[in-house]
Amino acid sequence: VERNTISYLGCAIQLGSAVFFGTVECFLLAAMAYDRFVAICNPLLYSTKMSTQVCALLFSVAYIGGFLNAFSFTISFFSLFFCGPNKVNHFFCDFAPLVELSCSDDSIPAVVPSFSAGSIIVVTVFIIAISYIYILITILNMHSTEGRHKAFSTCTSHLTAVTLFYGTITFIYVMPKSSYSTDQNKVVSVFYMVVIPMLNPLIYSLRNNEIKGALKRELRRKRFS
Repeated sequence: VERNTISYLGCAIQLGSAVFFGTVECFLLAAMAYDRFVAICNPLLYSTKMSTQVCALLFSVAYIGGFLNAFSFTISFFSLFFCGPNKVNHFFCDFAPLVELSCSDDSIPAVVPSFSAGSIIVVTVFIIAISYIYILITILNMHSTEGRHKAFSTCTSHLTAVTLFYGTITFIYVMPKSSYSTDQNKVVSVFYMVVIPMLNPLIYSLRNNEIKGALKRELRRKRFS
């Protein structure tokens, strides 16, 4: 379209949706780390510790946490006053450029979402880190080379997704705003909003031996064609 405009309510919905799904992914990545911890460290108890009820509980926690975090961002957005010009220097209604547009005192509205997002990042990263510390100890104590390789291959795709996702959202929501520019914010936001979700199917599907075989054959064919 010639004019890229969005309503005040539409901007709030867009912000809340982005925060909601981003937060849910944080919790799901932590749940996946726990799943791998149980599978590698307690394989005989896997069916009990990762029962349908436990999976449903982890799923519920992820969505409740996503809702609460999105609620804090949305409430903070509605507490801001805008007196123009209301041109958002971003490709979507992210919180940082909206705070820059505000002509009201943004000390509390800016701190609350940062604390909420930062707390979720710290808690989920802690869960992931503890899970992988135990996984690493278990792998190092394995006597079978094949067992070590299988355990590492189980974790590779998840670690790749964790590194990409948490690296970008930490840059946006945890680091002080004075340490980076709005243009850097936009570039990094493209990664965690667009690029990483597009890469996730590829990252996780590469664990599948059939897909890896097909990819190798295709690369070999293009190399010699």
